[in-house]
Amino acid sequence: MQYTSHTYWYAINVKPRHEKAVSKALRNKGYEEFLPLCLTLNKIAKPGRGAEIPLFPGYVFCRFNGKDRLPILTTPGVFSILGNGSNLLPVEEDEIEMIQRVVQARMNPQPWPYLERGDVVRVEHGPLRGVEGIMQESKGQHRLVVSVKLLQRAVSVLVDRSDIAPASVEYERRAARVLACG
Repeated sequence: MQYTSHTYWYAINVKPRHEKAVSKALRNKGYEEFLPLCLTLNKIAKPGRGAEIPLFPGYVFCRFNGKDRLPILTTPGVFSILGNGSNLLPVEEDEIEMIQRVVQARMNPQPWPYLERGDVVRVEHGPLRGVEGIMQESKGQHRLVVSVKLLQRAVSVLVDRSDIAPASVEYERRAARVLACG
């Protein structure tokens, strides 16, 4: 599928435990989709092996022209596209890119509570270089939390304190706008 400047990433609310099937169906329809997964050890997985589960249960991301939403909405397992009434709300491109980088780095990201306050940081070294998010400390470990505002969800990954620095002014301004709206 060719993309024009009028295509954006949208969060699609899907039937519980149907994220992988919806993602595959959208891909088969020719759409660029993104289903961030994480590895977890649970009863579903074989002993000693993990299972891949969605980082954002109940959601799949898809890039498309918002005016052409019918093929998305008619995909089996799709409930809705996040928006405000009849207006769809796109997910910011840089948020998708940062989540993609976190997943591609294979550093075992985990779902994390959405944070509204905290230190905004930028990773300066390693596979996550350039990724910006909110710094969180838990049990003596430092975690970088990358959020998707529209979903009010986030993911976290362990980082070395020496690899981070204060974030860019642009990211801090955007974070301040989010906090002011909350």
